[in-house]
Amino acid sequence: MSGIYMLMTVVKRSVGKRILDLYQKDNLDVNLCMLAKGTATSEMLDCFGMEANEKMVTLSIITEDTWKEVKRDLEQEIQIDVPGTGIAFLMSLSSIGGGRTLRFFVDGQTFEKEEESVMKDTTYELIVVVANHGYTEEVMDAAREMGARGGTVLHAKGTGFKKAEKFLGVSIVDEKEMIFIVTKGTEKNKIMKSIMEKAGLSSEAKSVVFSIPVSDVAGLRLEEIQ
Repeated sequence: MSGIYMLMTVVKRSVGKRILDLYQKDNLDVNLCMLAKGTATSEMLDCFGMEANEKMVTLSIITEDTWKEVKRDLEQEIQIDVPGTGIAFLMSLSSIGGGRTLRFFVDGQTFEKEEESVMKDTTYELIVVVANHGYTEEVMDAAREMGARGGTVLHAKGTGFKKAEKFLGVSIVDEKEMIFIVTKGTEKNKIMKSIMEKAGLSSEAKSVVFSIPVSDVAGLRLEEIQ
């Protein structure tokens, strides 16, 4: 999907609220937030002037034009380029499950839908499912029916989901579970479709789903399709 990305930000928790306020100002108000802990030693923390290694991770869907504004503000207002503050980076998306979901994520951002990028032809894909808390099994049951081997679950809290009713026609709670499923690119569409049909917006799970190209994998034994 040309011109649209997942933005991942990892910052020290003390600036987490400022990050979310900045994103909302730049019309990037739909975010998923998770707490994390860095692995730097005390010596490294001292070297880079960091007070603690507690982190906040945010995931957001962002367009190319919005990223230009956000990057400028992160550097000017948060000084994210100062060592010890954090990092922000983009990952290209290959698809988003449904037009309503796309409009929900990019509301307020400048975006013109184009043809999917050539990255859609990568051998592997990471399917990301954002579901209401407590519905991981429903999501995974739907995914396994279409050949998914397993997934990894993270707990997150969403911001900006109150406008979901306007775009998606449903009310979505803030407490989320994110399910990551790595699969072959040839299996991606049928897995995403199954999740949308059986654990999507019409179900209690209220899942939204999108995918990210994966260059290569190790430790994942997948049967070759004849």
